[in-house]
Amino acid sequence: MPEIVQRTMVRAPLAEVFDMSLDLDVERVAGKRFKVRAVEGAGRTRGRIELDERVTWRLRILGVPVRHTSHIVELDRPARFVDEMESGAFARFRHEHSFETEGPQMTIMTDRMSWSSPWGALGRVADLLFVRRTLRQLLADRNSEIVRRFS
Repeated sequence: MPEIVQRTMVRAPLAEVFDMSLDLDVERVAGKRFKVRAVEGAGRTRGRIELDERVTWRLRILGVPVRHTSHIVELDRPARFVDEMESGAFARFRHEHSFETEGPQMTIMTDRMSWSSPWGALGRVADLLFVRRTLRQLLADRNSEIVRRFS
């Protein structure tokens, strides 16, 4: 199963970085490249998402519209939360977010994304050609926005 692990340093207190990571407005602003937006009437669309809540995202990847519904399945403030795909383009998708203090006023965010693409061998080819790269870009854009908000 493919996996991406990314660590990001943020010059801010752990609890504040954790809360900012749960803020759906960060995703919306950071997702401009892929026209990310929360779908009205399909769960939370603004503010801080909490345990057992859902959000449905609409975005465009390679010009193709994609819907992805995430469910917050674990939340241990301010150390960790996990969202899993409830419906969307993947056979399976899990994103673990963990946070640790690195000295005064410094937090390390670690993102661990794992997924299974549908369609067997065709899905594995898609992973190699564009899925991994697109997920890395989405994650980098999101984390850059979090860092920017604390600058």
